[in-house]
Amino acid sequence: MLDLSILNPADIWPFILAGFAAQMVDGALGMAFGVISSTLLVSVLGVPPAQASAGVHLAEVFTTGASGLSHAWHRNIDWKLFSRLVLPGIGGGVLGAYVLSNIHAEVARPLVMAYLAGVGVLLLYRAWKFPPNKFKDPRIVAPLGAAGGFLDAAGGGGWGPVVTSNLLIQGSEPRKVIGTVSASEFFLTVSISVTFILTLGFEAFTNATIGLLIGGVLAAPFGALLAKRVKPRALLLLVGVVLTVTSVFSIYKALA
Repeated sequence: MLDLSILNPADIWPFILAGFAAQMVDGALGMAFGVISSTLLVSVLGVPPAQASAGVHLAEVFTTGASGLSHAWHRNIDWKLFSRLVLPGIGGGVLGAYVLSNIHAEVARPLVMAYLAGVGVLLLYRAWKFPPNKFKDPRIVAPLGAAGGFLDAAGGGGWGPVVTSNLLIQGSEPRKVIGTVSASEFFLTVSISVTFILTLGFEAFTNATIGLLIGGVLAAPFGALLAKRVKPRALLLLVGVVLTVTSVFSIYKALA
Protein backbone atom coordinates (compact mmCIF):
# COMPACT_ATOMS: atom_id res chain seq x y z
CA MET A 1 0.00 0.00 0.00
CA LEU A 2 1.05 3.62 -0.39
CA ASP A 3 2.78 5.00 2.70
CA LEU A 4 1.16 8.42 2.98
CA SER A 5 3.15 9.26 6.10
CA ILE A 6 6.34 9.84 4.08
CA LEU A 7 4.75 12.26 1.63
CA ASN A 8 6.44 15.65 1.56
CA PRO A 9 4.57 18.57 -0.06
CA ALA A 10 7.86 19.79 -1.54
CA ASP A 11 8.26 16.44 -3.27
CA ILE A 12 4.77 16.08 -4.72
CA TRP A 13 3.93 19.64 -5.84
CA PRO A 14 5.64 19.20 -9.25
CA PHE A 15 3.38 16.19 -9.83
CA ILE A 16 0.32 18.18 -8.74
CA LEU A 17 1.18 20.79 -11.38
CA ALA A 18 1.83 18.06 -13.97
CA GLY A 19 -1.47 16.36 -13.13
CA PHE A 20 -3.34 19.66 -13.35
CA ALA A 21 -1.82 20.53 -16.74
CA ALA A 22 -2.31 17.01 -18.12
CA GLN A 23 -5.97 16.88 -17.05
CA MET A 24 -6.70 20.35 -18.45
CA VAL A 25 -5.53 19.11 -21.82
CA ASP A 26 -7.26 15.75 -21.43
CA GLY A 27 -10.57 17.20 -20.28
CA ALA A 28 -10.66 19.77 -23.07
CA LEU A 29 -9.38 17.55 -25.90
CA GLY A 30 -10.16 13.99 -24.77
CA MET A 31 -6.54 12.84 -24.64
CA ALA A 32 -3.02 13.26 -23.22
CA PHE A 33 -3.29 12.65 -19.45
CA GLY A 34 -1.78 9.19 -19.70
CA VAL A 35 0.82 10.17 -22.27
CA ILE A 36 2.03 13.24 -20.35
CA SER A 37 1.94 11.55 -16.94
CA SER A 38 3.59 8.32 -18.08
CA THR A 39 6.33 10.22 -19.88
CA LEU A 40 7.03 12.18 -16.70
CA LEU A 41 7.19 9.08 -14.48
CA VAL A 42 9.33 7.01 -16.85
CA SER A 43 11.63 9.71 -18.25
CA VAL A 44 12.09 11.93 -15.19
CA LEU A 45 11.74 9.51 -12.27
CA GLY A 46 12.99 6.35 -13.97
CA VAL A 47 9.91 4.36 -12.92
CA PRO A 48 9.62 1.01 -14.80
CA PRO A 49 6.92 1.08 -17.54
CA ALA A 50 4.58 -1.38 -15.78
CA GLN A 51 4.72 0.54 -12.48
CA ALA A 52 4.32 3.87 -14.28
CA SER A 53 1.26 2.66 -16.18
CA ALA A 54 -0.24 1.17 -13.00
CA GLY A 55 0.33 4.39 -11.04
CA VAL A 56 -1.09 6.61 -13.76
CA HIS A 57 -4.19 4.44 -14.03
CA LEU A 58 -4.74 4.60 -10.29
CA ALA A 59 -4.69 8.40 -10.50
CA GLU A 60 -6.95 8.26 -13.56
CA VAL A 61 -9.62 6.35 -11.64
CA PHE A 62 -10.24 9.59 -9.77
CA THR A 63 -9.44 12.11 -12.52
CA THR A 64 -11.63 10.35 -15.11
CA GLY A 65 -14.45 10.01 -12.59
CA ALA A 66 -14.33 13.74 -11.89
CA SER A 67 -13.96 14.51 -15.60
CA GLY A 68 -16.88 12.25 -16.56
CA LEU A 69 -19.18 13.89 -14.02
CA SER A 70 -18.14 17.33 -15.28
CA HIS A 71 -18.80 16.38 -18.91
CA ALA A 72 -22.20 14.94 -17.93
CA TRP A 73 -23.03 18.19 -16.12
CA HIS A 74 -22.21 20.17 -19.28
CA ARG A 75 -24.11 17.68 -21.50
CA ASN A 76 -21.05 16.74 -23.50
CA ILE A 77 -21.82 12.98 -23.54
CA ASP A 78 -23.46 10.92 -26.31
CA TRP A 79 -24.84 8.05 -24.23
CA LYS A 80 -25.47 5.79 -27.25
CA LEU A 81 -21.83 6.11 -28.27
CA PHE A 82 -20.82 5.65 -24.62
CA SER A 83 -22.60 2.27 -24.46
CA ARG A 84 -20.80 1.10 -27.61
CA LEU A 85 -17.37 2.03 -26.25
CA VAL A 86 -17.31 0.85 -22.65
CA LEU A 87 -17.30 -2.96 -22.85
CA PRO A 88 -14.79 -3.27 -25.75
CA GLY A 89 -12.57 -0.74 -23.96
CA ILE A 90 -12.65 -2.73 -20.72
CA GLY A 91 -11.84 -5.97 -22.54
CA GLY A 92 -8.88 -4.43 -24.36
CA GLY A 93 -7.66 -2.74 -21.19
CA VAL A 94 -7.67 -5.91 -19.09
CA LEU A 95 -5.77 -7.78 -21.82
CA GLY A 96 -3.24 -4.95 -22.18
CA ALA A 97 -2.62 -4.78 -18.43
CA TYR A 98 -2.08 -8.54 -18.27
CA VAL A 99 0.32 -8.48 -21.23
CA LEU A 100 2.38 -5.59 -19.80
CA SER A 101 2.56 -7.30 -16.42
CA ASN A 102 4.04 -10.46 -17.93
CA ILE A 103 5.99 -9.49 -21.08
CA HIS A 104 7.64 -6.43 -22.59
CA ALA A 105 5.04 -4.80 -24.88
CA GLU A 106 6.88 -1.64 -25.91
CA VAL A 107 8.21 -3.01 -29.22
CA ALA A 108 5.21 -1.88 -31.25
CA ARG A 109 4.91 1.54 -29.58
CA PRO A 110 6.92 3.51 -32.22
CA LEU A 111 4.70 2.07 -34.96
CA VAL A 112 1.54 3.01 -33.06
CA MET A 113 2.85 6.52 -32.42
CA ALA A 114 3.75 6.92 -36.10
CA TYR A 115 0.17 5.98 -36.99
CA LEU A 116 -1.23 8.47 -34.47
CA ALA A 117 1.06 11.21 -35.78
CA GLY A 118 -0.42 10.58 -39.23
CA VAL A 119 -3.95 10.79 -37.77
CA GLY A 120 -2.97 14.09 -36.12
CA VAL A 121 -1.97 15.50 -39.51
CA LEU A 122 -5.30 14.34 -40.99
CA LEU A 123 -7.15 16.08 -38.16
CA LEU A 124 -5.27 19.30 -38.91
CA TYR A 125 -6.44 18.97 -42.52
CA ARG A 126 -10.02 18.34 -41.37
CA ALA A 127 -9.86 21.44 -39.17
CA TRP A 128 -8.83 23.46 -42.22
CA LYS A 129 -11.61 21.98 -44.44
CA PHE A 130 -14.12 21.61 -41.61
CA PRO A 131 -17.87 21.96 -42.47
CA PRO A 132 -19.21 23.77 -39.37
CA ASN A 133 -22.46 21.92 -38.74
CA LYS A 134 -22.18 18.55 -40.52
CA PHE A 135 -21.70 15.65 -38.12
CA LYS A 136 -22.45 11.95 -38.50
CA ASP A 137 -22.57 8.86 -36.30
CA PRO A 138 -19.35 6.83 -36.38
CA ARG A 139 -19.54 3.34 -37.89
CA ILE A 140 -16.41 1.81 -36.36
CA VAL A 141 -16.63 1.98 -32.56
CA ALA A 142 -16.11 -1.37 -30.81
CA PRO A 143 -12.74 -2.16 -32.51
CA LEU A 144 -11.53 1.33 -31.58
CA GLY A 145 -12.55 0.77 -27.98
CA ALA A 146 -10.74 -2.56 -27.80
CA ALA A 147 -7.58 -1.22 -29.47
CA GLY A 148 -7.60 1.95 -27.37
CA GLY A 149 -8.05 0.02 -24.12
CA PHE A 150 -5.24 -2.41 -24.95
CA LEU A 151 -2.78 0.32 -25.96
CA ASP A 152 -3.73 2.44 -22.96
CA ALA A 153 -2.82 -0.32 -20.52
CA ALA A 154 0.18 -1.69 -22.43
CA GLY A 155 1.73 1.70 -23.17
CA GLY A 156 0.61 3.85 -20.24
CA GLY A 157 -1.58 6.00 -22.49
CA GLY A 158 -3.52 5.60 -25.70
CA TRP A 159 -7.24 5.55 -25.00
CA GLY A 160 -7.78 9.22 -25.84
CA PRO A 161 -5.36 9.46 -28.79
CA VAL A 162 -6.66 6.29 -30.46
CA VAL A 163 -10.39 6.60 -29.75
CA THR A 164 -10.92 10.37 -29.82
CA SER A 165 -8.88 10.95 -32.97
CA ASN A 166 -10.47 8.11 -34.94
CA LEU A 167 -14.02 9.09 -33.96
CA LEU A 168 -13.27 12.64 -35.09
CA ILE A 169 -11.88 11.34 -38.38
CA GLN A 170 -15.24 9.59 -38.91
CA GLY A 171 -17.01 12.94 -38.66
CA SER A 172 -18.46 12.87 -35.14
CA GLU A 173 -19.19 16.08 -33.24
CA PRO A 174 -15.98 17.07 -31.40
CA ARG A 175 -17.63 18.18 -28.14
CA LYS A 176 -19.65 14.94 -27.84
CA VAL A 177 -16.67 12.76 -28.76
CA ILE A 178 -14.43 14.37 -26.15
CA GLY A 179 -17.06 14.15 -23.40
CA THR A 180 -18.03 10.56 -24.23
CA VAL A 181 -14.45 9.29 -24.48
CA SER A 182 -13.54 11.02 -21.21
CA ALA A 183 -16.55 9.57 -19.36
CA SER A 184 -16.07 6.01 -20.64
CA GLU A 185 -12.41 6.14 -19.64
CA PHE A 186 -13.41 5.93 -15.97
CA PHE A 187 -14.62 2.34 -16.38
CA LEU A 188 -11.53 1.49 -18.41
CA THR A 189 -9.13 2.79 -15.75
CA VAL A 190 -10.95 0.95 -12.95
CA SER A 191 -10.66 -2.36 -14.81
CA ILE A 192 -6.99 -1.76 -15.69
CA SER A 193 -6.10 -0.77 -12.12
CA VAL A 194 -7.77 -3.88 -10.69
CA THR A 195 -5.85 -6.04 -13.18
CA PHE A 196 -2.55 -4.39 -12.24
CA ILE A 197 -3.27 -4.94 -8.53
CA LEU A 198 -4.00 -8.62 -9.13
CA THR A 199 -0.86 -9.15 -11.22
CA LEU A 200 1.68 -6.75 -9.68
CA GLY A 201 0.30 -6.00 -6.22
CA PHE A 202 -0.07 -2.60 -4.56
CA GLU A 203 3.70 -1.99 -4.80
CA ALA A 204 3.08 -1.11 -8.46
CA PHE A 205 1.74 2.27 -7.34
CA THR A 206 4.27 4.98 -6.48
CA ASN A 207 3.85 7.94 -4.14
CA ALA A 208 4.30 10.30 -7.10
CA THR A 209 0.86 9.30 -8.37
CA ILE A 210 -0.73 11.08 -5.38
CA GLY A 211 0.40 14.40 -6.86
CA LEU A 212 -0.97 13.46 -10.29
CA LEU A 213 -4.28 12.50 -8.67
CA ILE A 214 -4.64 15.77 -6.74
CA GLY A 215 -3.77 17.97 -9.72
CA GLY A 216 -5.95 15.99 -12.10
CA VAL A 217 -9.06 16.12 -9.91
CA LEU A 218 -8.66 19.87 -9.41
CA ALA A 219 -8.43 20.45 -13.17
CA ALA A 220 -11.28 18.15 -14.29
CA PRO A 221 -14.17 20.70 -14.12
CA PHE A 222 -12.21 23.30 -16.10
CA GLY A 223 -11.36 20.88 -18.94
CA ALA A 224 -15.02 19.93 -19.43
CA LEU A 225 -16.02 23.60 -19.51
CA LEU A 226 -13.43 24.31 -22.20
CA ALA A 227 -14.71 21.41 -24.34
CA LYS A 228 -18.21 22.89 -24.14
CA ARG A 229 -17.21 26.47 -24.95
CA VAL A 230 -14.55 26.05 -27.66
CA LYS A 231 -15.83 25.93 -31.26
CA PRO A 232 -15.70 22.56 -33.14
CA ARG A 233 -13.13 23.75 -35.71
CA ALA A 234 -10.83 24.95 -32.93
CA LEU A 235 -11.23 21.65 -31.05
CA LEU A 236 -10.24 19.70 -34.16
CA LEU A 237 -7.23 21.93 -34.65
CA LEU A 238 -6.12 21.60 -31.01
CA VAL A 239 -6.60 17.82 -30.98
CA GLY A 240 -4.57 17.54 -34.18
CA VAL A 241 -1.74 19.64 -32.76
CA VAL A 242 -1.60 17.81 -29.41
CA LEU A 243 -1.81 14.37 -31.04
CA THR A 244 0.91 15.14 -33.58
CA VAL A 245 3.29 16.71 -31.06
CA THR A 246 2.89 14.00 -28.39
CA SER A 247 3.18 11.19 -30.95
CA VAL A 248 6.34 12.61 -32.53
CA PHE A 249 7.84 13.10 -29.05
CA SER A 250 6.99 9.50 -28.10
CA ILE A 251 8.64 8.24 -31.29
CA TYR A 252 11.75 10.24 -30.47
CA LYS A 253 11.89 8.85 -26.91
CA ALA A 254 11.36 5.30 -28.11
CA LEU A 255 14.10 5.48 -30.74
CA ALA A 256 16.61 7.60 -28.77
